[in-house]
Amino acid sequence: MKSSYLFFTAFLALASCALAFDPSPLQDFCVAINDTNNGVFVNGKLCKDPKLATANDFFFSVKEGNTSNSLGSKVTPVAVNEILGLNTLGISLARIDFASRGLNPPHTHPRATEILIVLEGTLYVGFVTSNPQNRLITKVLNKGDVFVFPIGLIHFQLNVGYGNAVAIGGLSSQNPGVITIANAVFGSNPKISSDVLTKAFQVDNKIVDNLQKQFWYDNN
Repeated sequence: MKSSYLFFTAFLALASCALAFDPSPLQDFCVAINDTNNGVFVNGKLCKDPKLATANDFFFSVKEGNTSNSLGSKVTPVAVNEILGLNTLGISLARIDFASRGLNPPHTHPRATEILIVLEGTLYVGFVTSNPQNRLITKVLNKGDVFVFPIGLIHFQLNVGYGNAVAIGGLSSQNPGVITIANAVFGSNPKISSDVLTKAFQVDNKIVDNLQKQFWYDNN
């Protein structure tokens, strides 16, 4: 009898944990609204009638990215905005093209872990762990090599080969999001106060002003 009671108690505890689980966010924020007549956005996308689905809802053609830019790279996302059938499935991918010495600059995916496979070329890749260690973990990848970037951590890829490079990144969200560090910090709209940035980076105000005046290219 006692063992049955303990089992029942443990079962209820597990059940309560399962029921309390919140869905992962699929955009930066989703503000609740009490007026259902004006509730337009959901955590994800609204669904069409399954009987009306077609093959095109699950299809997208990825072209070679144009790397003629200041970074020498181009990211072509294939997420829920490109393939509507990805809605609720929790996956997406991106093709990343690199010119010689091209860089996919330090960035994060706030809602996804990334697994990257190199199709052509040689890439120097890495990510930085969270505070306080901030440990840099890097690897040189060649064709066929695979590397994982944990969710939310700052990471990058640099083409260190002699020619172009191509990689495919799989992401564990239909809408992983991307925050390019330099663009977000020095290219925000409106600008972050120079008082904040000079103290944060421990540099002269002229340096911050110069960085904020630059054009920060978005390769996505």
